Amino acid sequence: MFKTIKTSQLQLFAMLAAMLLIVVFFSFATDGAFVSPRNISNLIRQTAIVGVLAIGMVFVIISAEIDLSVGSMMGLLGGVAAILDVWFHFPIMLTVLITVAAGLVLGLFNGWWVAYQKVPSFIVTLAGMLAFRGILVGLTNGATVAPTSSSLAIVGQSYIPSGWGISVVSLLCLGLVAKVYARRKARHKHGVENQSAKFEYAKATIAVAVLMGLLFILESYRGIPTPILIMGGLILIATYVAKRTSFGRRIYAIGGNIEATRMSGVNVERTKMLVFGFNGMMVAVAALILTSRLGAGSPAAGNMAELDAIAACVIGGASLAGGVGAVVGAIMGALIMASLDNGMSMLDVPTFWQLIVKGMILLLAVWLDVKTKKAQ
Repeated sequence: MFKTIKTSQLQLFAMLAAMLLIVVFFSFATDGAFVSPRNISNLIRQTAIVGVLAIGMVFVIISAEIDLSVGSMMGLLGGVAAILDVWFHFPIMLTVLITVAAGLVLGLFNGWWVAYQKVPSFIVTLAGMLAFRGILVGLTNGATVAPTSSSLAIVGQSYIPSGWGISVVSLLCLGLVAKVYARRKARHKHGVENQSAKFEYAKATIAVAVLMGLLFILESYRGIPTPILIMGGLILIATYVAKRTSFGRRIYAIGGNIEATRMSGVNVERTKMLVFGFNGMMVAVAALILTSRLGAGSPAAGNMAELDAIAACVIGGASLAGGVGAVVGAIMGALIMASLDNGMSMLDVPTFWQLIVKGMILLLAVWLDVKTKKAQ
């Protein structure tokens, strides 16, 4: 049991410990303002943008590729959403559908060059980072597109009614406990060794306690922010795709050993292209949340967002060599990055120091990944 816990849980415990240290440090440094209900609510909304980007990015990294264009793509798609909303007064649902469809097209465009033209993803997405930003500036004439409508504001600024929020979190908690029970029962049925029941149910209990505590904090302010509900739904979908579908297994296989996967009959090119398409849709959702939250489409929106997304994935356990990573880990990494941003902003840390800190954290995370690979 110890070996199983050590290999599969140690990284999660390390992230939780790091998050706890961040919370304690900034709580003392800000005289408790960091953990105030209002700031926790702002932090959650801030995490949603990086988190949604990380959901798409982690699939790209698992497939042993990289996407440097997500920041510029998010800015462009946010600009498209703002133009449709402010200039053409499109209905909110049509704006959302067109923006997500545009994200899918841009993602597939990147994926086509990588998968079928064999251009390294670093070069393809670096070109995209420049081109998408240029298209955004051209579309908006370098001006901010504002103000967005109250309908679009619902995506990034609204809150779930109290009763609905309590119901959603309660169902989620019941689902966590039911999942542990079902997994243990399935393992026992197939003769697979289970971890200690106390250990597994203790993890579920801690998760339930954290969720209920977070619910209490958020409800004491204005409720659960809509962006976190959107991100939560995407986490469930992406986790299911990664762990329960043949498509998810093919992604891991491609990242682990692409030639062996090709010889087993998997269409590697199509799978990689679809991975980039999925990433483009996640960028579109993040763009809608960002534009809604800002109330405008800005030529500078999404600048350096790719750094946060990649760092979130690597901190969350994804290996840049491919084949390793998890959606939940990427979300934990996004929470850590957003917490650092939020805490340093509250302390009025100069922007250049914030960039230095985040850069060094990314370097440290990759270094730890390399050391872990060598140790194995």
